Amino acid sequence: MLRREEGAILFTGATSSVRGAALAFSSAKFAVRGLAQALARELWPKGIHVAHVVIDGIIGEPQGRNTSLAAAREPLLDPDAIADTYWKLVTQDKSAWSLEVDVRPYREKFFE
Repeated sequence: MLRREEGAILFTGATSSVRGAALAFSSAKFAVRGLAQALARELWPKGIHVAHVVIDGIIGEPQGRNTSLAAAREPLLDPDAIADTYWKLVTQDKSAWSLEVDVRPYREKFFE
């Protein structure tokens, strides 16, 4: 990537990396977020896009096969829609790179 001066490195995080929750999980996710930010500072000028994707929700299975109790109560994230978000980051124009994207279902009650 450095030789070609192009490429993308994408990290997957969770809301816990921003808001905190369980100590061990939040600490690990915050570390991933910090690594993404540090790498972005170093690699963006060299043509490598680094981004952190916050996944905030339960990822649903195709054709509604997710039968967990939590999934029945929560809006689900479509895996194909998540993949589309990652692809958009990979193909994003260098003039408008994103460092961090939050992915959450439209019915999430994250303000409650």
